[in-house]
Amino acid sequence: MLSQGIVNIIYVIAAVLFIVGLKGMAHPRTAVRGNINGAIGMLLAVLATLLSPQFGFDWKFVAIGITIGAVIGIILAIRIAMTSMPELVAIFNGFGGAASVVVAAAELVRYFKMGADGSVDVAQMSIATVLAGLIGSVTFFGSYIAFGKLAEFLAVKWKLHTWQKLVKGGAALVFIALGAYIAYSYDFSVYSILSLVFLIITAVITYAKKAVFPGMQAIKMISAVATVAVGVMLVLQVMGIQSFTEQPMDLFWLLVAISALLGVTLTFSIGGADMPVVIALLNSYSGIAAAMTGFVINNTVLIIAGSLVGASGIILTNLMCVAMNRSLTNVLFGAMGSTQQDVDVDEVYKKVKSTSGDEIAMMLEMAQKVLIVPGYGMAVSQAQHAVRDLANLIESKFGAEVVYGVHPVAGRMPGHMNVLLAEANVPYDKLLEMDTVNSMMDSIDVAVVIGANDVVNPVARTDPDSPIAGMPIIDVDKARTVIVIKRSLSPGFAGIPNPLFAMDNALMFFNDGKKAFVEIIEAVKDV
Repeated sequence: MLSQGIVNIIYVIAAVLFIVGLKGMAHPRTAVRGNINGAIGMLLAVLATLLSPQFGFDWKFVAIGITIGAVIGIILAIRIAMTSMPELVAIFNGFGGAASVVVAAAELVRYFKMGADGSVDVAQMSIATVLAGLIGSVTFFGSYIAFGKLAEFLAVKWKLHTWQKLVKGGAALVFIALGAYIAYSYDFSVYSILSLVFLIITAVITYAKKAVFPGMQAIKMISAVATVAVGVMLVLQVMGIQSFTEQPMDLFWLLVAISALLGVTLTFSIGGADMPVVIALLNSYSGIAAAMTGFVINNTVLIIAGSLVGASGIILTNLMCVAMNRSLTNVLFGAMGSTQQDVDVDEVYKKVKSTSGDEIAMMLEMAQKVLIVPGYGMAVSQAQHAVRDLANLIESKFGAEVVYGVHPVAGRMPGHMNVLLAEANVPYDKLLEMDTVNSMMDSIDVAVVIGANDVVNPVARTDPDSPIAGMPIIDVDKARTVIVIKRSLSPGFAGIPNPLFAMDNALMFFNDGKKAFVEIIEAVKDV
């Protein structure tokens, strides 16, 4: 065991490493070092906590937990493809929330059985426990929905793979089983039965094939109000001010159940284009829940780490909303949809011109500066390596300069395109931000768009009535020639046509992203 003084010193060192790590991750060149610093800080924090005289641990269970976690982590690190990073990040956020719920529940059970010692501020503990349970549950269930939507087995009408059916149906059954267990454990009290009802509703919603249905907004509002009401009741019960039930823990599980429904409904109707915002927000939630858990168990470093994650997540969420010119309220409670129902799509696309790999190769031969704008289509087709190969071939064979324009919300998580291109060993200095790319657009000879739609739609600038009006975009329409690689003329998440596809300087290459680049590469080799 270490003295509490030594433990506190280690906590300070860990906190410094967390901050230095976050600073390092602000730039691609220092991101790896920043990640390592953060990992070392967390290792020190965990070891110091395990050796602290403040806590007593059964080392057998600690060893079992570390072993299971290490095995899962190693398998995921080896097997998960970079294209699956969004759903992995989503589910990791959820695990953080679930851990906060479990710790808060355990601490509440200990308090009701043993009472509080003199060092515990009951008011602080009760409020922190309520917030940890509420936010943790919203995070876990909301992250499950984000994971399911990114893995394309929730809120979809197409036929699912076997593993998708098992996960979808299995999760719904687990939610119902959890509710039944709570109801049984607390003698089918009014509160425990309500927990079962809320979890059944949660399971039914997660099994639905539609992302939006009548009454969803009402369910969100009712759930939000109910969580606050039950949370206040639980605080009053813990502090001994007012008794609502003989078994106070059933109030806690009712809070978790209502928060589960809130987390599911908040996330379920959010579409793919808003996923960067959702993942950043859920990451913030997990940090806030961890910070509240730190107050519950009186652990300083957990409060610091959770606060850093929560604050950075909120900042990132705000940046994502600014990049989309949308408010967080609109993302959570609205649904981006077309307001232009009278638009004649055939009229918009009547001048669309298609092209081929051979024609694109000839255009690239004459270009001095080429811009590649990646979108979610690049991730879906796993085309990042083919994109890199084409860029290298253009530079080596034609001597042209190739740069990449990355929109802040391209893909399904913050930095999604940067992660994929980094995996393909694209030099960091070639990944340019939107403002930098737009400032040089007049000098771009050929702009190649792969799988992006709304983030290059010029109606964001030209049509004040458009759903994406005012959203900052990459102005590829100002390049001399634009080549758009898509499988069809289908709209993006905003549900509106993109007049870029029919502009005089635009050509459509209808193909799968990876196949298109492979075809262009072969054509360039033959030039």
